[in-house]
Amino acid sequence: MKKRILGSSGLEVFPLALGGNVFGWTVDEPMAFRILDAFTAAGGNLVDTADAYSRWVPGNTGGESETMIGKWLKQGNKRDKVLIATKVGSQMGPGKKGLSKAYIMGAVEESLQRLQTDHIDLYQSHFDDAETPLEETIEAYAALINQGKVRAIGASNFTAQRLSDALQISERFGYPAYQSLQPRYNLYDREEFEVWLEPRCREAGLGVISYSSLASGFLTGKYQSVDDLGKSVRGMNAGHYLNPRGFRILHALERVANHYRVKPASVALAWLIARPGLTAPIASVTNLAQLEDMLRAATLELNRVSLELLNKVSAWRKDSESDVHAA
Repeated sequence: MKKRILGSSGLEVFPLALGGNVFGWTVDEPMAFRILDAFTAAGGNLVDTADAYSRWVPGNTGGESETMIGKWLKQGNKRDKVLIATKVGSQMGPGKKGLSKAYIMGAVEESLQRLQTDHIDLYQSHFDDAETPLEETIEAYAALINQGKVRAIGASNFTAQRLSDALQISERFGYPAYQSLQPRYNLYDREEFEVWLEPRCREAGLGVISYSSLASGFLTGKYQSVDDLGKSVRGMNAGHYLNPRGFRILHALERVANHYRVKPASVALAWLIARPGLTAPIASVTNLAQLEDMLRAATLELNRVSLELLNKVSAWRKDSESDVHAA
């Protein structure tokens, strides 16, 4: 599978990224190592995590995912096989959050230590920080790039306006600019990205690595009713998809999946890969069978009829039903 360039960063990425949010949560260290080994053996190279993963788990303090990835990297000198994307800015404890220069400069050292590496390939602002001037944040990133500790920077969960403001500041002061955006985007959650963020990303030539690519597992088809939400610890996040539009999407996914003899998850990811301007959807898995379904999407080329069907049933406005995008 041909790799794609992330923005103008020069980073070449496999068209699927592995999400590390489940490491230290629903995936223990031995399974994490097996998943990472299989992902890279299949040609995958972009692993996405964050310093805050998985702080929400009782007993965790944050950094568990980075720590697991760091231990894996040290096994057999695997650093040159992957691109590590991590994030900064989320709550890591009392007074430990945000995008101030002082906080970023300290947080990056902690991430580097946990990851057991001397550089981060893509360092991302996890959430916007309205209390810190954008100039200060970008200046901190510029310093880290100059020091060789970061190769490229990206934004996550930014509005189109704040993303535009940040890009303008980089241009005005000659600072490195965000090369990617990480938005919530999938067959169900389309409107916000397509209306506001996608045009700005295209205009600026940014790479896009979508998160929640399977809508908290809903697009795998395992949540068909409220009773099904208890099948997984992540199930409650999928509850708001249980509505007529969500079921229309699931039905279409099943039809297309049966045609290609794959799982609905493979089709949902293949739809994202086929979207113009989207570099690589992020998907997390908890076992090797799920990883196989994820990787199948990288070679699954949906035909025009399948794309038209998926676009139509997932349309969030009437005039978007005719908006068909081919690979």
